[in-house]
Amino acid sequence: MDLGLKGKVALAAASSEGIGRAVAEGLAMEGADLVICSRRKDPLEKARLELEGYGGRVVAVRANLTEPDDVKRVAEAAHEAFGRVDILVTNTGGPPAGPFESHDPEAWEAAVRQNLFSVLNLVREVLPGMRKRKWGRIINITSIAVKQPSENLILSNSVRAAVTGFARTLATETAREGITVNNVMPGFTRTQRLTELAEKRAQIKGCSPEDIWASWHQEIPMGRVGDPRELAALVVFLASEQAAYITAQSVAVDGGWIKSLL
Repeated sequence: MDLGLKGKVALAAASSEGIGRAVAEGLAMEGADLVICSRRKDPLEKARLELEGYGGRVVAVRANLTEPDDVKRVAEAAHEAFGRVDILVTNTGGPPAGPFESHDPEAWEAAVRQNLFSVLNLVREVLPGMRKRKWGRIINITSIAVKQPSENLILSNSVRAAVTGFARTLATETAREGITVNNVMPGFTRTQRLTELAEKRAQIKGCSPEDIWASWHQEIPMGRVGDPRELAALVVFLASEQAAYITAQSVAVDGGWIKSLL
């Protein structure tokens, strides 16, 4: 299937490692030109060199997406290099784990900046161009927690739900303009973030990280955690021409973990 992405320009946030890196690779394999960003210089440069191997153009920008000025720099680099952004994939790391009492007001503010305002600011930079061209794809990496809240992740459960409300509303506002807005909800996916959560839960429960991994495997009907490339495949499809009639959706990639009917 030709996904129609050759020559499209994609801005993939937090794309030097993990899920973001897998998304960038999936888009590059389909012929998209890329703008990637990360706070860490060395992994970002490594990702740029590897992604260029797929034949497209890749611009790498070191940036902290919690800073509005850095978001502007990323968008400006995209427009300087390519003149536009056709596809936006928002993505940031998750906020710290812990129950309500463990998070002070500053932690809540940081989580909102990281996981909500970064999305709003990225969309604000690219949406006018999408509206002008009557074509665009906005895909937010959120979490299964927006449908079934995860234990000990009150910050993530709360703020990612706000992203979902924003995206669902924006999808209606842009649907007649050739712009789709969707969310992809990772389940337990083998990333550095999940390794850190396993260690944190092990400390709380007084067991080993291996015990936590085993408990996750038991919870998931498929009996394993996901691979970032499995989630990236859905993101790439939602970015494609073939997904033009799919908008306002939140789609889980979770091995069947969510128990709800819808």
